[in-house]
Amino acid sequence: MTAQSKPISKRGGHWFDGLTAGMVTQQAAVPSLRIADGEVAGHACRVLLVQPDPDSHFPRASRGEVGLLEGYGLAAAIDDAIKTDADNPQKRALIAIVDVPSQAYGRREEALGLHQALAAAVSAYARARLAGHPVISLLVGKAMSGAFLAHGYQANRIFALADSGVQVHAMGKAAAARVTLRTEEELDKLAADIPPMAYDLESYASLGLLEPLVEVESAESPSTNDLGKVRSVLVDALNDIQPGDTGLERRLNGVNRGASRLVREQLRTQWEA
Repeated sequence: MTAQSKPISKRGGHWFDGLTAGMVTQQAAVPSLRIADGEVAGHACRVLLVQPDPDSHFPRASRGEVGLLEGYGLAAAIDDAIKTDADNPQKRALIAIVDVPSQAYGRREEALGLHQALAAAVSAYARARLAGHPVISLLVGKAMSGAFLAHGYQANRIFALADSGVQVHAMGKAAAARVTLRTEEELDKLAADIPPMAYDLESYASLGLLEPLVEVESAESPSTNDLGKVRSVLVDALNDIQPGDTGLERRLNGVNRGASRLVREQLRTQWEA
Protein backbone atom coordinates (compact mmCIF):
# COMPACT_ATOMS: atom_id res chain seq x y z
CA MET A 1 0.00 0.00 0.00
CA THR A 2 1.47 3.34 -1.06
CA ALA A 3 1.40 6.44 1.11
CA GLN A 4 -1.26 8.02 -1.11
CA SER A 5 -3.49 4.92 -0.98
CA LYS A 6 -3.51 4.69 2.82
CA PRO A 7 -6.75 5.77 4.48
CA ILE A 8 -6.85 9.42 5.54
CA SER A 9 -7.22 9.79 9.29
CA LYS A 10 -10.45 11.37 10.50
CA ARG A 11 -9.61 11.12 14.19
CA GLY A 12 -8.84 14.80 14.61
CA GLY A 13 -12.13 15.84 13.04
CA HIS A 14 -14.15 13.48 15.23
CA TRP A 15 -12.54 14.78 18.43
CA PHE A 16 -12.82 18.40 17.29
CA ASP A 17 -16.53 17.97 16.53
CA GLY A 18 -17.17 16.34 19.89
CA LEU A 19 -15.17 18.71 22.06
CA THR A 20 -16.38 21.89 20.35
CA ALA A 21 -20.07 21.06 20.28
CA GLY A 22 -21.85 24.27 21.27
CA MET A 23 -18.82 26.45 20.58
CA VAL A 24 -18.64 29.18 17.93
CA THR A 25 -16.84 28.12 14.77
CA GLN A 26 -14.49 30.75 13.37
CA GLN A 27 -13.59 31.34 9.76
CA ALA A 28 -10.17 29.77 9.20
CA ALA A 29 -7.59 30.92 6.67
CA VAL A 30 -7.68 27.60 4.79
CA PRO A 31 -10.00 24.54 4.69
CA SER A 32 -7.34 22.42 6.38
CA LEU A 33 -7.55 24.52 9.55
CA ARG A 34 -10.52 24.44 11.93
CA ILE A 35 -11.01 26.92 14.78
CA ALA A 36 -13.68 27.17 17.46
CA ASP A 37 -14.09 29.55 20.40
CA GLY A 38 -16.00 28.70 23.54
CA GLU A 39 -15.63 27.69 27.16
CA VAL A 40 -14.51 24.61 29.06
CA ALA A 41 -15.98 24.72 32.56
CA GLY A 42 -15.93 28.52 32.55
CA HIS A 43 -12.47 28.82 31.00
CA ALA A 44 -12.48 30.73 27.70
CA CYS A 45 -10.64 28.76 25.03
CA ARG A 46 -9.81 28.53 21.36
CA VAL A 47 -9.59 25.03 19.89
CA LEU A 48 -7.38 24.48 16.83
CA LEU A 49 -7.13 21.51 14.47
CA VAL A 50 -5.18 20.79 11.30
CA GLN A 51 -7.19 18.36 9.19
CA PRO A 52 -6.83 16.70 5.77
CA ASP A 53 -7.79 18.73 2.72
CA PRO A 54 -7.83 16.51 -0.39
CA ASP A 55 -8.27 19.61 -2.57
CA SER A 56 -5.27 21.46 -1.15
CA HIS A 57 -3.33 23.65 -3.57
CA PHE A 58 -0.27 21.79 -2.29
CA PRO A 59 -0.73 18.02 -2.77
CA ARG A 60 1.91 17.26 -0.15
CA ALA A 61 -0.36 18.90 2.41
CA SER A 62 -3.56 17.09 1.46
CA ARG A 63 -3.57 14.32 4.05
CA GLY A 64 -3.37 16.31 7.27
CA GLU A 65 0.24 17.40 6.97
CA VAL A 66 1.25 20.83 8.21
CA GLY A 67 2.44 22.88 5.25
CA LEU A 68 2.86 26.47 4.15
CA LEU A 69 -0.80 27.45 4.39
CA GLU A 70 -1.34 25.54 7.61
CA GLY A 71 1.70 27.05 9.32
CA TYR A 72 0.80 30.62 8.51
CA GLY A 73 -2.89 29.92 9.18
CA LEU A 74 -2.12 28.65 12.67
CA ALA A 75 0.11 31.65 13.34
CA ALA A 76 -2.64 34.06 12.24
CA ALA A 77 -5.28 32.37 14.40
CA ILE A 78 -3.05 32.37 17.47
CA ASP A 79 -1.84 35.93 16.93
CA ASP A 80 -5.48 37.01 16.71
CA ALA A 81 -6.12 35.47 20.14
CA ILE A 82 -3.03 37.16 21.59
CA LYS A 83 -4.04 40.58 20.27
CA THR A 84 -7.70 40.23 21.26
CA ASP A 85 -6.81 39.21 24.82
CA ALA A 86 -3.91 41.64 25.23
CA ASP A 87 -5.74 43.76 27.83
CA ASN A 88 -7.65 40.90 29.48
CA PRO A 89 -6.25 39.73 32.82
CA GLN A 90 -7.37 36.17 32.07
CA LYS A 91 -6.11 34.95 28.72
CA ARG A 92 -8.07 32.36 26.81
CA ALA A 93 -6.62 28.87 26.63
CA LEU A 94 -5.38 27.42 23.35
CA ILE A 95 -6.23 23.76 22.89
CA ALA A 96 -4.46 22.01 20.02
CA ILE A 97 -6.03 18.77 18.82
CA VAL A 98 -3.19 16.90 17.17
CA ASP A 99 -3.42 14.31 14.40
CA VAL A 100 -0.65 15.27 11.98
CA PRO A 101 1.34 12.66 10.02
CA SER A 102 4.20 14.96 8.96
CA GLN A 103 5.17 18.36 7.70
CA ALA A 104 4.39 18.82 4.00
CA TYR A 105 7.56 17.56 2.34
CA GLY A 106 7.74 18.79 -1.25
CA ARG A 107 10.02 20.65 -3.62
CA ARG A 108 7.61 23.57 -3.96
CA GLU A 109 6.95 23.72 -0.24
CA GLU A 110 10.66 23.76 0.59
CA ALA A 111 11.44 26.36 -2.08
CA LEU A 112 8.65 28.63 -0.87
CA GLY A 113 9.85 28.53 2.73
CA LEU A 114 8.11 25.69 4.53
CA HIS A 115 10.55 26.12 7.41
CA GLN A 116 9.47 29.73 7.84
CA ALA A 117 5.77 28.85 7.83
CA LEU A 118 6.27 26.20 10.50
CA ALA A 119 8.51 28.54 12.48
CA ALA A 120 5.72 31.14 12.41
CA ALA A 121 3.34 28.64 14.03
CA VAL A 122 5.94 27.63 16.63
CA SER A 123 6.61 31.27 17.44
CA ALA A 124 2.92 32.06 17.78
CA TYR A 125 2.28 29.19 20.19
CA ALA A 126 5.36 30.06 22.24
CA ARG A 127 4.50 33.77 22.37
CA ALA A 128 0.95 32.92 23.44
CA ARG A 129 2.23 30.72 26.26
CA LEU A 130 4.71 33.36 27.40
CA ALA A 131 1.93 35.97 27.30
CA GLY A 132 -0.09 33.92 29.76
CA HIS A 133 -2.35 31.87 27.49
CA PRO A 134 -2.58 28.31 28.85
CA VAL A 135 -1.65 26.00 25.96
CA ILE A 136 -2.78 22.37 26.03
CA SER A 137 -2.20 19.70 23.40
CA LEU A 138 -4.33 16.59 22.98
CA LEU A 139 -2.73 13.90 20.84
CA VAL A 140 -5.48 11.78 19.28
CA GLY A 141 -3.50 10.37 16.36
CA LYS A 142 -0.05 10.84 14.89
CA ALA A 143 2.18 13.65 16.12
CA MET A 144 5.12 13.35 13.78
CA SER A 145 8.17 15.34 12.86
CA GLY A 146 8.01 19.07 12.14
CA ALA A 147 4.22 18.97 12.07
CA PHE A 148 4.09 18.30 15.82
CA LEU A 149 6.76 20.90 16.48
CA ALA A 150 4.56 23.46 14.69
CA HIS A 151 1.24 22.31 16.14
CA GLY A 152 1.26 21.06 19.70
CA TYR A 153 4.78 20.81 21.06
CA GLN A 154 4.87 24.29 22.63
CA ALA A 155 2.12 23.40 25.10
CA ASN A 156 2.24 23.79 28.87
CA ARG A 157 0.69 20.31 29.08
CA ILE A 158 0.65 17.53 26.49
CA PHE A 159 -1.93 14.76 26.85
CA ALA A 160 -2.23 11.67 24.68
CA LEU A 161 -4.87 9.01 24.30
CA ALA A 162 -3.73 5.55 25.40
CA ASP A 163 -4.03 3.99 21.97
CA SER A 164 -1.62 2.31 19.56
CA GLY A 165 -2.69 4.70 16.81
CA VAL A 166 -1.23 7.63 18.74
CA GLN A 167 2.43 7.97 17.82
CA VAL A 168 5.06 10.61 18.55
CA HIS A 169 8.38 10.64 16.74
CA ALA A 170 10.70 12.71 14.59
CA MET A 171 10.30 10.31 11.67
CA GLY A 172 8.05 7.46 10.59
CA LYS A 173 9.51 4.03 11.28
CA ALA A 174 9.81 3.03 7.62
CA ALA A 175 11.62 6.28 6.80
CA ALA A 176 13.86 5.97 9.86
CA ALA A 177 14.81 2.46 8.78
CA ARG A 178 15.82 3.72 5.33
CA VAL A 179 17.85 6.62 6.70
CA THR A 180 19.68 4.53 9.30
CA LEU A 181 20.14 1.56 6.93
CA ARG A 182 18.43 -0.74 9.43
CA THR A 183 15.32 -2.86 9.39
CA GLU A 184 12.27 -1.82 11.38
CA GLU A 185 12.88 -4.85 13.62
CA GLU A 186 16.40 -3.59 14.34
CA LEU A 187 14.99 -0.17 15.24
CA ASP A 188 12.63 -1.83 17.71
CA LYS A 189 15.58 -3.56 19.35
CA LEU A 190 17.46 -0.26 19.65
CA ALA A 191 14.39 1.35 21.14
CA ALA A 192 14.42 -1.15 24.00
CA ASP A 193 17.62 0.50 25.30
CA ILE A 194 17.29 4.01 23.84
CA PRO A 195 13.92 5.57 24.79
CA PRO A 196 14.16 8.50 22.32
CA MET A 197 14.28 5.94 19.50
CA ALA A 198 11.03 4.30 20.59
CA TYR A 199 7.58 4.88 19.14
CA ASP A 200 5.50 3.82 22.14
CA LEU A 201 3.96 6.51 24.30
CA GLU A 202 5.36 5.11 27.54
CA SER A 203 8.92 5.71 26.33
CA TYR A 204 8.01 9.21 25.21
CA ALA A 205 6.42 9.92 28.58
CA SER A 206 9.62 8.82 30.32
CA LEU A 207 11.31 11.85 28.76
CA GLY A 208 9.06 14.12 30.82
CA LEU A 209 7.02 15.32 27.86
CA LEU A 210 3.63 13.72 28.47
CA GLU A 211 1.05 13.90 31.21
CA PRO A 212 -0.58 10.61 32.29
CA LEU A 213 -2.16 8.84 29.30
CA VAL A 214 -5.92 9.16 28.89
CA GLU A 215 -7.76 5.84 28.65
CA VAL A 216 -10.73 5.98 26.26
CA GLU A 217 -13.18 3.53 24.76
CA SER A 218 -12.52 4.59 21.18
CA ALA A 219 -9.69 6.82 20.02
CA GLU A 220 -11.00 6.61 16.46
CA SER A 221 -14.53 7.81 17.18
CA PRO A 222 -15.02 9.10 20.74
CA SER A 223 -18.05 8.08 22.75
CA THR A 224 -19.94 10.40 25.07
CA ASN A 225 -17.99 8.92 27.97
CA ASP A 226 -14.71 9.55 26.13
CA LEU A 227 -15.57 13.18 25.50
CA GLY A 228 -16.57 13.64 29.13
CA LYS A 229 -13.33 12.11 30.34
CA VAL A 230 -11.21 14.33 28.10
CA ARG A 231 -13.17 17.44 29.10
CA SER A 232 -12.45 16.56 32.72
CA VAL A 233 -8.75 16.22 31.90
CA LEU A 234 -8.78 19.62 30.20
CA VAL A 235 -10.52 21.24 33.16
CA ASP A 236 -7.99 19.78 35.61
CA ALA A 237 -5.12 21.00 33.42
CA LEU A 238 -6.56 24.51 33.14
CA ASN A 239 -6.97 24.65 36.90
CA ASP A 240 -3.42 23.39 37.37
CA ILE A 241 -1.76 25.91 35.06
CA GLN A 242 -1.24 28.93 37.28
CA PRO A 243 -0.56 32.56 36.28
CA GLY A 244 3.14 32.85 35.58
CA ASP A 245 3.40 29.16 34.66
CA THR A 246 4.74 30.00 31.24
CA GLY A 247 7.90 27.88 31.03
CA LEU A 248 8.56 24.27 30.12
CA GLU A 249 11.02 23.42 32.89
CA ARG A 250 8.78 20.65 34.23
CA ARG A 251 9.70 18.58 31.19
CA LEU A 252 13.15 18.05 32.69
CA ASN A 253 11.64 15.93 35.47
CA GLY A 254 11.29 12.83 33.29
CA VAL A 255 13.00 9.67 34.54
CA ASN A 256 15.05 9.49 31.35
CA ARG A 257 16.15 13.13 31.39
CA GLY A 258 19.02 12.70 33.84
CA ALA A 259 21.65 13.58 31.24
CA SER A 260 19.74 16.72 30.26
CA ARG A 261 19.56 17.85 33.87
CA LEU A 262 23.27 17.15 34.39
CA VAL A 263 24.35 19.02 31.26
CA ARG A 264 22.22 22.03 32.18
CA GLU A 265 23.61 22.09 35.70
CA GLN A 266 27.20 21.93 34.47
CA LEU A 267 26.58 24.67 31.90
CA ARG A 268 24.98 26.83 34.57
CA THR A 269 27.96 26.29 36.90
CA GLN A 270 30.47 27.15 34.18
CA TRP A 271 28.48 30.23 33.12
CA GLU A 272 28.26 31.54 36.67
CA ALA A 273 31.99 30.93 37.13
